[in-house]
Amino acid sequence: MDIQGLPGRLLADLGPAIASGEIAVGSVLRIEELEDRFGVSRTVVREAVRMLESMRMVTSRRRVGIIVRAKSDWDVFNPTLIAWRLAGADRGAQLRSLGSLRVAVEPAAAGLAAVHATDDQRRALSSLAVEMTMTGRAGDLASFLRHDADFHATLLQASGNEMFAHLGATVEAVLRGRTEHHLMPHHPQEYAVQLHREVAEAVTAGDAAAAERAMRAIVTGALEELDEVLT
Repeated sequence: MDIQGLPGRLLADLGPAIASGEIAVGSVLRIEELEDRFGVSRTVVREAVRMLESMRMVTSRRRVGIIVRAKSDWDVFNPTLIAWRLAGADRGAQLRSLGSLRVAVEPAAAGLAAVHATDDQRRALSSLAVEMTMTGRAGDLASFLRHDADFHATLLQASGNEMFAHLGATVEAVLRGRTEHHLMPHHPQEYAVQLHREVAEAVTAGDAAAAERAMRAIVTGALEELDEVLT
């Protein structure tokens, strides 16, 4: 979510406070109070609230105020909300939940990609797997993250399933969160990088079973590593 200026700064305060529970579910916020508290105009408050409403975190009611909605209503796939939750106390639960989602979705997406990927997508996956190998061995985690995120986004798009493709930003938020919160090794595991190469090779060869098997090993391995770090 790209929101600039004062609305962005207000959102950066309110969003994490709601996501972490500092501002509890059911709380009622009033525009006038937010204006005074943060020293901003009503227009700025309304813009920030509009963005929170788009994530279904709050709802506005006339003559009542801005009400924090139940967590079950939130747009939990929203990358900005994911980032806020990863920065809070429930980081582990959020990562495990998203890890389980990846286990359910990405192996199936890899199998579909072996059937539906375009030539450009097959070449992109092969190139990204090579880039991951190089940056992983060099310990360049920033570049590795970028290539890793692009690899998974390309794979999800290559599945030909628009629902899977839409999860690319969500997976990137997971990968970014693991890196930014130091839940990744300084050098990515060689077996995981090798598995990405195997996915790319299987998709290029049109071998759906091999692509699905390699991707399942990637996402289950990532979830197991996460459990080890968190416990």
